Amino acid sequence: MASTAHDTKIVDQFTRWAQPFADLSVHADADGMARTLAAAAITPEMAVLDVACGPGIVACAAAPLARHITGIDLTPAMIDQARGRQRNAGLDNITWQVGDATRLPFEDDRFDVVLTRYSFHHIPDPGAALREMTRVCRPGGRVVVIDATPTADTQAAYDRMETLRDPSHASALTLDQLRALGQRAGLIERGTDFYRLEALLDTLADAEDMVGLTALFETDITSGEDRIGVAARHAADGIRFVFPVSIVAWDRQ
Repeated sequence: MASTAHDTKIVDQFTRWAQPFADLSVHADADGMARTLAAAAITPEMAVLDVACGPGIVACAAAPLARHITGIDLTPAMIDQARGRQRNAGLDNITWQVGDATRLPFEDDRFDVVLTRYSFHHIPDPGAALREMTRVCRPGGRVVVIDATPTADTQAAYDRMETLRDPSHASALTLDQLRALGQRAGLIERGTDFYRLEALLDTLADAEDMVGLTALFETDITSGEDRIGVAARHAADGIRFVFPVSIVAWDRQ
């Protein structure tokens, strides 16, 4: 399914990380999930699309609230993880598909809610993904994006950190940049929310990447300047930091 060099990076990265990614407790954070579902405003008659669904964490959490959920992801190994999660949860109202967020294989106006979580920073053209999400959302429906949003003054350092940790990283948008994408897509902004997602560094990177990452974080910690913008600190179990996550919800006109 990968059609570009960057798509290949994404599939390679998330094939290797499919099981660890699915098992990370940080991705099942209760507060972040509650805020995500509140922004989506799902009701029992709705059809929902989860774009770049990964191992199906959001889709499976949303399934009890909706009539039907569709999950789509570029990486077949992630869809395999999602199917396993669905089976374990005993959910029968989810279907899965391998596909590209910037070329969604669905007709116009099909879904009541279209959402994506933690994906835009992997996509070189997130505006194209948002336009596709808008196209497949019915008029009056809800579009929701959840992703890390560094501030303008920490964006470059944040991107350096993420690229060291994950070669499929493209760039993390600031909140203002994300909101501007919605305006250009003709969406009506309905609200924003924010949460900080705490993570342990050595659970989020391959061992060979840890030397460079640790040095980067140690510089931030010892200087006290927080140039990466993630409030890195030493803890008993290693280096901990927070992802600054924003939720933006729009309605399609």
